[in-house]
Amino acid sequence: MSVVNILNVQVYDAQTLFTTPFRLDIKFECISELKEDLEWKLIYVSSAQSEEHDQVLDSIMVGPVPVGVNQFTFEADAPNLGLIPPAELLDVTVLLLTCSYRGKEFVRIGYYVNVGYLDEELKENPPATPIVDKLYRNVLADKPKVTRYSIPWDSNGEDPLMHEHQMAEQMTSTTSMSM
Repeated sequence: MSVVNILNVQVYDAQTLFTTPFRLDIKFECISELKEDLEWKLIYVSSAQSEEHDQVLDSIMVGPVPVGVNQFTFEADAPNLGLIPPAELLDVTVLLLTCSYRGKEFVRIGYYVNVGYLDEELKENPPATPIVDKLYRNVLADKPKVTRYSIPWDSNGEDPLMHEHQMAEQMTSTTSMSM
């Protein structure tokens, strides 16, 4: 069971010029005290062939994180066109939002992104050199792919919720015994 649950991610400007910065509102719930900050990353997958072209658009630390519902806005620059293999620029790719605790990723949210031109002529006959100010991206924000990973949440590798559950059982057992 995760100590942090993502409640909602709002992707702004889902269809916009390729060079527009990304902006996401992230709402999550923390159900147990965290001793350290959460690390959030926004990654643009520049190539389906190799991770070496992936671009970490930004990485931020969020904390201290209080128990309850939390929300923040994550802004990141657009990908660097020069780092994207030209043959894979006008294609479908992926935008990843990840969150880690103590260096362990516990959630990955992926969005398909279509990159191309809106102009019909440019769609049919894309130029050899991209026309940056006419290049658009469309993030399929309403169809995220969420992957969750189980991680140890506290320093000794135990799940704090399990510890709280055991403490509650001990208290119940102690109370029952004293009655």
